[in-house]
Amino acid sequence: MPQTDAPRTEAAPRARFRQWTDLRASTAPHARLRWWSELPLILLVYASYSAGRLLARGDTSSAVDHGLEILRIEKALRLNAEHPLNRLFTREAWLGVPADFCYASLHYLVTPALLVWLFRSRAVRYRAARTWLMTSTFIGLIGFTLLPTCPPRLLDPGHGFVDTMAQYSSYGWWAGDASAPRGLGSMTNQYAAMPSLHVGWALWCGVILWKYGRTRTAKVAGVAYPLLTTIIVMGTANHYFLDAVAGAAVMGAGLLLTPFVMRLTDRGRTLPAARFRWVAGVSRGAGSSIVSARCQTSPGERIPRQRESRTGPGAEPGASPTDAGDGAPAWGLPCSSEAESLGKAR
Repeated sequence: MPQTDAPRTEAAPRARFRQWTDLRASTAPHARLRWWSELPLILLVYASYSAGRLLARGDTSSAVDHGLEILRIEKALRLNAEHPLNRLFTREAWLGVPADFCYASLHYLVTPALLVWLFRSRAVRYRAARTWLMTSTFIGLIGFTLLPTCPPRLLDPGHGFVDTMAQYSSYGWWAGDASAPRGLGSMTNQYAAMPSLHVGWALWCGVILWKYGRTRTAKVAGVAYPLLTTIIVMGTANHYFLDAVAGAAVMGAGLLLTPFVMRLTDRGRTLPAARFRWVAGVSRGAGSSIVSARCQTSPGERIPRQRESRTGPGAEPGASPTDAGDGAPAWGLPCSSEAESLGKAR
């Protein structure tokens, strides 16, 4: 009927969208998550993230060209949020110094804290949220490798950007050439600007706080944190506006891929277990029967034709061959040795 089909047609895309975006646990059976198995996994992903940034250095000239191309695209789109924010943070130390502290620390504090909070209080949702974060991070590493990009702070000063991390380095623990601690600046990839995983991880944190935070404060923080992070990465001249957009796009792609990744991991866990159960069942079945004189007998029989004696003249009326025991040959058919002896007698 037309009146009932239309609502169903409209509700179907909404249901599919909720299926993609709802961070629910996988329906496939899997072992209970333990912190001693999750911690090495988190450390492995973080090590891959750091190693990927280090290895994907790229060519300096091509990185600078990519940065200038992003500026040209933003100019064509009339986007210029980086320059006024950078001038403000450079002129006002009471804004620039806290922004540098936030850029150098919150990225590595808030995200792990929310992972621990999810693991302890929202264990049902933790696995999907963790898979979303890890999948998006690996996509970002692909972007670092394929598109090394020079951040605004490393461009020629003629482009109008000031490196606030270098300007306020005396206030913090970071070096003048990077946000890493002093002496470790050479161990970081200065050209891993596209996409901005600072913004991407902050967006993940915002979604988690908005979706699972019980208080109004948590929901406000879920909105404010990614917005403030976006302002900070541009004001400190570490990222372009399009870097932030790409970081959000990476998180969206990771969210769409999360159900596929979870299904693959579920299959990887269930297939070995199913094969082990099948092998164990076959081995038990092979050792359950007793072979005597080339005749397969049931576990309760020790000599051939024992079943026949149970169903012979002395057996109770109405007894059937299946009453003699489990696993017996049905209908009293002779075994192979009996068939040979009958053929010789004839």
